[in-house]
Parts: sequence; structure tokens; C-alpha cells
Amino acid sequence: MANHLYDSLFGIHAGKETPFLHLPDGEVITHGAFLQTAARLAGALTALGLKPGDRVAVQVQKSPQALALCVACAQAGLVFLPLNTGYTVDELSYFIENSGASLVVCDASAQAGLAPVATQLGAALETLNADGSGTLTERAESFPPAFDTVPRAPDDLAAFLYTSGTTGRSKGAMLTHDNLVSNAKTLADLWQFTKDDVLIHALPIFHLHGLFVATNVALATGCSMIFHPRFDLDQVIAALPSATAMMGVPTFYTRLLGDARFTRELVAGMRLFISGSAPLLAETHAQFEARTGHRILERYGMTETSMNTSNPYEGERRAGTVGFPLPGVELKITDPDTGATLPTDTVGQIEVRGPNVFKGYWQMPEKTAAELRDDGFFITGDLGRVDADGYVHIVGRSKDLIISGGYNIYPKEIELVLDDAPGVLESAVIGVPHPDFGETVLGVLVPAPGQTPDLDAIMALVSNSLARFKHPRKLVLLDELPRNTMGKVQKNLLRDRYQGMFAKP
Repeated sequence: MANHLYDSLFGIHAGKETPFLHLPDGEVITHGAFLQTAARLAGALTALGLKPGDRVAVQVQKSPQALALCVACAQAGLVFLPLNTGYTVDELSYFIENSGASLVVCDASAQAGLAPVATQLGAALETLNADGSGTLTERAESFPPAFDTVPRAPDDLAAFLYTSGTTGRSKGAMLTHDNLVSNAKTLADLWQFTKDDVLIHALPIFHLHGLFVATNVALATGCSMIFHPRFDLDQVIAALPSATAMMGVPTFYTRLLGDARFTRELVAGMRLFISGSAPLLAETHAQFEARTGHRILERYGMTETSMNTSNPYEGERRAGTVGFPLPGVELKITDPDTGATLPTDTVGQIEVRGPNVFKGYWQMPEKTAAELRDDGFFITGDLGRVDADGYVHIVGRSKDLIISGGYNIYPKEIELVLDDAPGVLESAVIGVPHPDFGETVLGVLVPAPGQTPDLDAIMALVSNSLARFKHPRKLVLLDELPRNTMGKVQKNLLRDRYQGMFAKP
């Protein structure tokens, strides 16, 4: 039996001396050399005693070696668990414990903090740094540049990506080999990628967008990537004349538009700009087209499904929509109460079915049953409608998820920290519009009777407890939170009240 993911997307490039990664220092890593690194890492992982199906939790900075580690896990039949580099030790301990990870890979700077957690949970601990050094790569050096790929079926697990609702524990979305392969091949075909493309990759690789969309599309077609550690405006502007495509979050495009060097002439060789992970404002669409002559292609996906829809490569790309369902993906709008399919142009909950839809939540059968129907349709939690021309519109979220700069932020997690702060009776966390990030976090606090909360001290408390991207941009005080007759906080009223707080003058 073959290894579905490795053989379909990665192994086909073994031995090829074509460019794969163009690094900021001018180094070029070929497809063949990249896969040799992955093979050495696969050998090291196996020598550590890891067996097919074991989970590998990874919190490291973006690097070619970090990307190769993902491929090595696929080749060795392991389940890859990427974790946001901003997570604190407290946050990481839950993911490691819940996943039952056999190995944790972290930056050397985090080793001392994570070692007690790994020891307590029975996981091995190795390091991998941004420059490619570390105990794991040192181990890998002694292994041959070839590895006997472990057989894996299309339905075997390839990755866990942790997600969460607005309440309760984070959930490990189980993605299979075929989830990743089918989505990569569909997107590569739909967006007309070829081996001649050069994709600017400035996204993080602990997130679906940068790891399983951008990277897998590139590998599916054999094209190369200009591989930046992060989005750096000067570096991206310098790279644009050498590139043909770019994938980004709305923040990338607003920052490019804010620079006078970003001109029609600069992007004359580009054929495609793709945006996702957060809503793109119609104003940004219009400004981008006026400046460059390019119309950004917006698409819609989520952790549990990878990509679901896309505006067309050829045809009208409509601002404010996420286009049509991908080939092989079914999408319907249903009544949240009855599950009945609703007519055209009626707002309801979005459900999707296809080879992209995940297998379920790790060790959470009740959550899986609540969101994944017996007929294979996944209840996304997003609200939307399909217009008469078939374009999908996302109009809101039935959950209070905040998407800021492409990162998913769950209010309840922040509220728990705020509620415990001195002088705070209760809190509500909402997302409000932000010109650069799409949305940003606002914390609304109700003081305890007779007390005045120290907002600076509370922000310091949040900084110690939560990753930076979850920090409220501002805290405001309110005498009481608006509630309906059932006592539920009406966050929609709070969003209406504060929606213009960060608008540009």
C-alpha cells in the first residue's frame, strides 16, 4: 500500500533539482534537497521510537526545516500537530495532553519551560530553531537522505489542527491524508498553478492557510516559493517582480496599499493575488484593483474543511462574496433549527460536504455528532446565503468567533482571564472592525461593586496568560452588559455600539 499524502504530493519530486524554496539570503533549496532533509528527519523520528499514528506536537519558528518536519511526519506515518508560536506554556500543556503527543518539538528558548510539561505527560522533547539548528536536526544528520515510506491509506490521519467554539475546550480536528490531497489538487487546478509559478509565501506555517493551502498547492504542481519567515513589507515588495502569485490575509494587502512603492508596474509579472482567513473589505478590493489592475481572489475555508469555496480564476470575482463551492464540494444553506435546506438568497447556516471535510474531533464524539451529520454534511457555524448567480455570501457567524489578521480568536478564553481579574465583576469580549486586521479584540468590563479596575494591570495579566494575538486592543468599562429576557448577553448590541472605535478618520 502506498502512502497517500506523501506519494501524491511530496515524493513525486524526489531527486528533482528544480528550485523549491527561495530564501531571503539568496539560498535556493531544490525539491530534491528538501525531500532529503525530510527523509533524514523521518529517520530520526522513527529512531526515537515513534510509530505510525503517533502525534507530534510542533511549536517552532518558520524555517525550511520546520516545513520538512511536516513532510517527514507524513512519510513516517505520524500525525502532525502544528501549534501557534504565540501560545504560552499553560496553553500548550492542554494540546499536548489532549492529543496524547509522543513527541514535542520546540524552539530551544522554550525548552526549559516545556520540559516539565513534556515529562509529566510522558512525551519526548526535541528542539528545532529558526536557523535550522537544534537537537532534532542534529539527530537527523546521522540518517541517510532516503527513507522507506510508511504505508498510509487515504482515510488515515495526517494532522490535528486545534480549533474551538466560543465555549468549552479546544477541539482537535482530525484531517486525513485524502482531506489534504484532494483539497490541494482541486485548488491547484482551479487557480491554474503550474510548475512555472513562483509563489510568495509570507504566511505562518502553524496555520492551515500557510501549511496546507499554500505549501501543498506548490508541491502539488512542482512550483517554487519565495519563502519569508513572516510578512515583511520591504521583503515582499522586493520579491514581487520575481513572483507570479501570492497568498495572504487581508492585512497583507492593506499594508501593501499603504506603500507608495506598490504600483501597477511592480506587479506586472503577477498573475494572481489570493486572500483568505478573514473577510476582505469591499473597499480594499476596489483600491487594489484601481492601483494594480488586479482583482483579488477571495475564498472561504476553515480548520475542519480546508477550502470550501472560491471566486473564479476566470470570470467575475465579486467583492463581498467568497465565490462558488469548489469542484466536488457540496454547499447548502439550512435552517439552524430544523436543518431544512433554505431557498436562494435566504440567510441560514452554511453546511458543506466533500472529500475536504474532516473525520471528526479527537476523542470528542459528542462534539463530532453535533457538528458532523450522518450524511457527511458539516455544520460550519457560519451564517450565509447563496445568491441567484450561485455566489456564496458570508453574513455572520452563529458563534462569536473573532478573526483578526487571519487568526481565530475565541472570546470565552479571554473572558475567563478578564473575569478573574481584580475589580472585575464580569466581561464580554467582541470583535470590532479594524482597517488592517479585518477585526480586532475589544474587552468590555463591568466593575465589581464599589471598585475601579486597573486596566493596565489587567492588560499585564492578559499578556502573561494568553498569546499576543489574543490580547484586547482596548478595554472599556461599562456599568452593565446588555442582556435579553433570558439573561443572555447581547453581543450584537455591543458590536453596534463600538463598531467605529478603530475606524480611520
